[in-house]
Amino acid sequence: MRQDGPPLEQLLRRLAATPAAFLGEPRVRTGGHVVVEAVVFDTINDLGHRMTADELDHFARRDPRERNWLRVVLIASWLVHEEPFRQAQVGQRVLHWLTRDTRELSEVVVAGQFVSDPDRREELARRLLAALDWIPAGETAPQAADRLTTVDSVERARVLADTAVKRHRAQQVRKKMEEERAREAAARYSRE
Repeated sequence: MRQDGPPLEQLLRRLAATPAAFLGEPRVRTGGHVVVEAVVFDTINDLGHRMTADELDHFARRDPRERNWLRVVLIASWLVHEEPFRQAQVGQRVLHWLTRDTRELSEVVVAGQFVSDPDRREELARRLLAALDWIPAGETAPQAADRLTTVDSVERARVLADTAVKRHRAQQVRKKMEEERAREAAARYSRE
């Protein structure tokens, strides 16, 4: 069931004011200094869910290719550690969001943009609220869905990739048609 969440402006201000500690380099192998699994553990615990060892292990990965995702997780952890989320005790749902949705976002957006870019801040805040089935205060469900669609970089990346595939197919079809016309013209020419 959809419920009213906090005002979007509150979440956008919080993201814009993300402290340096949440923007630090995640510990990956020998580099970095922020222990992401500790931040996630504390955040989820404060939101009312006791993480299992398996859940915690998910954030303890040490693959350098996941660096951007871990940075998104840190920023998202800061965002969600806001009073309305702590009061609602949404830890398990937020854990699912951190595990799945932030990974998808990290594949198309550089983490720092969720702090520096107004549209990316809005996207992260709206994605969080949508994952919790909350609507920003003062909006209707259709307004919230429409606005999320407008700022959704994951969907935009999908559309662009789809368009590129379709354009490539169209080029291949045109090339085959041109080759066929050339063969037909050559066959006609040789008969004459």
